[in-house]
Amino acid sequence: MRDRIIDELGDLPRSQFLVYLMGPYEAFDVERTLEDVDPDAVPESVDFGTLVGSDHDLERDEAALDLLLDVRDRLRTAAGVNAFLAIDVDVPLDELDAASQSIAFAEASNAVVYVVPAVGDNFGVGIEVGTVLEALFDAETPDHRRERVAFVHESEVRSAMIAAVRDRWEARIYSYADREELERQLRLFVRDLVRKERTGELPKLD
Repeated sequence: MRDRIIDELGDLPRSQFLVYLMGPYEAFDVERTLEDVDPDAVPESVDFGTLVGSDHDLERDEAALDLLLDVRDRLRTAAGVNAFLAIDVDVPLDELDAASQSIAFAEASNAVVYVVPAVGDNFGVGIEVGTVLEALFDAETPDHRRERVAFVHESEVRSAMIAAVRDRWEARIYSYADREELERQLRLFVRDLVRKERTGELPKLD
């Protein structure tokens, strides 16, 4: 999977250093949505607005996705690393379902970052975080793998999910007040991992 991701993302100063970004957005998938539609319905009569949620839900997803895209681009330009979202890698759902993709992307990456802005209900990202961390971490997981995961939430976000990430999986947790602080913290986090790989404090991933 690492080679596949690197080939799709292109060349950067640190192309081999993959940073998988996750957050509370949901990409709209037509084929998956149509699975819930009455097969006898005429396509022209399907109300996609109802299927994908309310205007508020769409605005929330767009705001979260915009934040992640900005963070991705800043990491690629400022740190030179191959930061990416799941939507940046073309893996069809009939080849690998969404949850399995998230796990595969996380396992292939040098750093995994969960960004949780204060956009309302974060129940979905809580499930995704738990699914991936359960797959990545168990009693035998080495410390160097745990060190590569960061959970970054907007200061306003308060939930049991944050405490669970810290207590159950011992992942790094940061908070941020604005986009500038978020991007600065993530650049420092990524640069620290790059330095540790370069000096041998962390093993490089093949």
